[in-house]
Amino acid sequence: MSSSGGWSVSSGSQVLLRADPRQAARDSGDVIFLHAIASRMAAEVPFNEILNEVVDFATSVVKCDSCFVYLLEGDELVLRASKNSHPEAVGKLKLKLGQGITGWVAKHRQPVVVAQNAALDSRFQFFNELPEDRFEAFLSVPLLSRGRVVGVINLQNIAAHDYSEPEITLVSTIGFLVGAEIEMVRLEKEKLQLADRLEVRKLVERAKGILQHELKISEQEAYLMLQRQSQYRRKSMKDIAEAVTLSHSVKQSWI
Repeated sequence: MSSSGGWSVSSGSQVLLRADPRQAARDSGDVIFLHAIASRMAAEVPFNEILNEVVDFATSVVKCDSCFVYLLEGDELVLRASKNSHPEAVGKLKLKLGQGITGWVAKHRQPVVVAQNAALDSRFQFFNELPEDRFEAFLSVPLLSRGRVVGVINLQNIAAHDYSEPEITLVSTIGFLVGAEIEMVRLEKEKLQLADRLEVRKLVERAKGILQHELKISEQEAYLMLQRQSQYRRKSMKDIAEAVTLSHSVKQSWI
């Protein structure tokens, strides 16, 4: 059994215990809540709902005035959940990698802790979308999955605030949990998109074959015909191809 600054570590179970029993109770509650988050992720709860719960949890265990969760989408960080006075910014506020403290955290995959005068930090970014927000303290932690950054969680304080090591560790743990789930959602989305593209391709190929046979035209001409109809009718190629296929099936049923 070893100890450090009020923390003690059991080498057998690797369980951290506080010397203060009240703190131990609070830590136990944190572990239970983290387990609840993981369980809800496994139960396929709507992802936006999970992000909102993460925000609620983070702001309940760390004293702060604002909490933002950004997700990496392409080469941009997009605000997807928040607890602040600007809910309209969700889905609209975007950052490039390296832009502001948030972008720096995502680019370098390292947390940033600023206890006071955050606006004086060379990495700080002021947003016109949040005109009255002036934060003194800033805790920004990357959301990671297998070393790959998938987003950032920010906690901010209007007044100066010294974030404790347990607070930073707890938010980082949230980052790992949510980061893994975000990566799973991303991979599932890519899988569905690939399946959809393959389905569209098969539909277009079938529609081209029908037009080639019925109109005695080349494959290129059939494709251009589908494309022109898509543009003229403002419908997707999938919709046009389905219409051609359905029309052909109806005709065949009357023969």
